[in-house]
Amino acid sequence: MLSKLNIKQAKEGLRKKEFSSVELTRACLDRIKQTDEKLNVFVTLTEKEAIEQAKKADSDLALQGETLEAKLLLGIPIAIKDNFSTLGIRTTASAKVLDDYIPPFDSTVVKKLKEAGAVILGKTNMDAWAHGSSTEASDYGSTRNPWNIKHLPGGSSGGSAASIAANQCIGAIGSETAGSIRQPASWCGVVGLKPTYGRVSRFGVVAMGSSFDSPGSITKTVYDSALILEVLAGNDEMDATTTPKVVPSYTQALTYKKSDFIIGVSDEYFIDGIDPEVEEKVKEAIVKLEKMGAKLKKIKLFDPKYAIDVYTIIQRSEVSSNLARYDGIRYGNDRSFFADEAKRRIMFGTHALSSGYYDQYYNKASKVRSVIIEDFKKAFEKVDVIIAPTSPSLALPVGATKDQAMFGELSDVLVEPSSIAGLSGINLPVGLSDSSLPIGMQIIGPQFAEEKVLQIAYLYEQGTQTEEWRKREPEL
Repeated sequence: MLSKLNIKQAKEGLRKKEFSSVELTRACLDRIKQTDEKLNVFVTLTEKEAIEQAKKADSDLALQGETLEAKLLLGIPIAIKDNFSTLGIRTTASAKVLDDYIPPFDSTVVKKLKEAGAVILGKTNMDAWAHGSSTEASDYGSTRNPWNIKHLPGGSSGGSAASIAANQCIGAIGSETAGSIRQPASWCGVVGLKPTYGRVSRFGVVAMGSSFDSPGSITKTVYDSALILEVLAGNDEMDATTTPKVVPSYTQALTYKKSDFIIGVSDEYFIDGIDPEVEEKVKEAIVKLEKMGAKLKKIKLFDPKYAIDVYTIIQRSEVSSNLARYDGIRYGNDRSFFADEAKRRIMFGTHALSSGYYDQYYNKASKVRSVIIEDFKKAFEKVDVIIAPTSPSLALPVGATKDQAMFGELSDVLVEPSSIAGLSGINLPVGLSDSSLPIGMQIIGPQFAEEKVLQIAYLYEQGTQTEEWRKREPEL
């Protein structure tokens, strides 16, 4: 089945003319049709446009040479989270307010993917406005976890993570505000890369928390994550928060042979209530990295529970500002179409920013955010990266979010601190539970340390290729 290929394998097959981009794209579309009734991954499927893009890619592939080298994703089918603006293609952010909104422009991420020759399969489901960690907050119904359709895929990029796990696409794009790439990647057993804030442009992304939002990738391998980051990273005149720092060759960095990294491990991230199987598998993975040459160092970090308060106040304040623009004139339906979660966040944020409460809530949270940033800076003076569980739990059953107003914050407690600090991070699958649900480990690096994070992730991935759990896949 061609849709099982990863990006590196697909590129090689296209180069050798073992199959065409049209054949690869049709294989993905067929897989979507076979599985999406169970999974509910795609809000919008762009079959006609995808086939046309694949035909164009095959024409370019026939030229080989410079064209092939310049377009790093030429002919590769990619799924896009539905909060990225796509020219002429419905973009809903899984919210009924935007049910019939068709953007007149591409987000920078989509523009760069097209320039790299990628084939856009469609738009994936998510928690509406990215408000959640399950996809149960989607106005189009929850996505299901391919490993067990009675369980959730995580969120808010749950559709993209499930699409990769189900082999519906070759690569996928997500966004993370406080765990929305790494947490669903953990629950779905795939690789999820959250770049440093400002490494990838936010222009054209439906804003949730503007000082947190970080576009990134969800893929089948670490190499694929590195390749997509090469395409997406860089300064953008349309986004003043992007950095002018030079974009390195992240894929070439993977071949770096050094293995004596110093890995920081903090007991604070093995929190009370963590699933015993998650703790066991992550600690086993850390020991394996030590055997591969890494050096372990115990460090002490702020208890991640403090990040919940900081994130809740600042994020909801930014939500109240960002959602104020949806007035029913420019984007589609009016505010009466907001679902309950959006309304709650707007009211909370408006209250936190109001006269008499700004200093008590928002200003204080901003100060604690600075303390968290400094805490990480001190830690990275002693270690190269920090390793911890990505999520304290396995994928939870469908319905787990009912009457749980703080579900997202509690599910993301281990990834929120690094998102608050704007750090780089990646989720890696490290095994399966006794109930055959994936378990993930996160590697956190300093700002703009994606090369280092990817190197260590690649070291672990390559060193565990022969393990039995890697041979298993979802049964759909």
